[in-house]
Amino acid sequence: MSNPMMNRAINQGAQAGRNQPVMSDQELNNLFNQPAAENRNAGPQVADRAMTYDDVMMKTGVLFAILLAGAVVGWLVPILALPAALIAFVLGLVNAFKKEPSKALIIGYAAFEGVFLGGISGMFEAAFPGIVVQAVLATLSVFGVMLALFKFKGVRYGSKMMKFMVIAVGGYAIFSIINFFFAMFTGSGGARSVEISLFGMTFPLGVIIGIVATVLAAMTLIMDFQMIEEGVKQKIPEKYSWMCAFSLMVTLVWLYIEILRLISYFRD
Repeated sequence: MSNPMMNRAINQGAQAGRNQPVMSDQELNNLFNQPAAENRNAGPQVADRAMTYDDVMMKTGVLFAILLAGAVVGWLVPILALPAALIAFVLGLVNAFKKEPSKALIIGYAAFEGVFLGGISGMFEAAFPGIVVQAVLATLSVFGVMLALFKFKGVRYGSKMMKFMVIAVGGYAIFSIINFFFAMFTGSGGARSVEISLFGMTFPLGVIIGIVATVLAAMTLIMDFQMIEEGVKQKIPEKYSWMCAFSLMVTLVWLYIEILRLISYFRD
């Protein structure tokens, strides 16, 4: 659930950028006029290169390539899905609360999360042939629509909406964790398997939960785009592009899982 992580990354990156010493015009002129042998040790260090959109896009591409490689392993050996999910969960928490972005930990998360995704995707595909392609296409479509709304329609969230989204995403994350362990220890389907009747129809509560979660994940993409934009505007250090890419990946993985699960209810 990306935005608490990304918001922290933007704030830390902006603070780091402000703390970096930047040369004045006079200092740059003096440095330029000094002999070459002295230039290596003269004057304060120039600030780290600022993050760009290309940095975020490149690192997001790298992480998804690693994610897909892990997914192949999980698809071929589905028994690895559960241990990979637990490891990815731990790495995700470490990355979320780490003060400085760690390239190695973020790449590790992508690899293990990929194994988990490959495993559960294979299980869903065995039960509902063709469902993985449907879920992937739906995820890409939602991503494209939300990106278009952000870029061409100028959709932005205000501070109140940001707070609401953070609370909503956090609440859903807590519910998902509790429901997961409840289902695992009781052998039931958890809250999602509870049958409800509405308008003369009977269906699992998971349908409503899935619709709400899918909408919430899609709306979270706008927050991701907005915070990346803010990070570029504030010229945060380039290293924080790893955290931005990580946060965007988390949102897209969440969206894919919710769509995959939601489609399965209608295919059942």
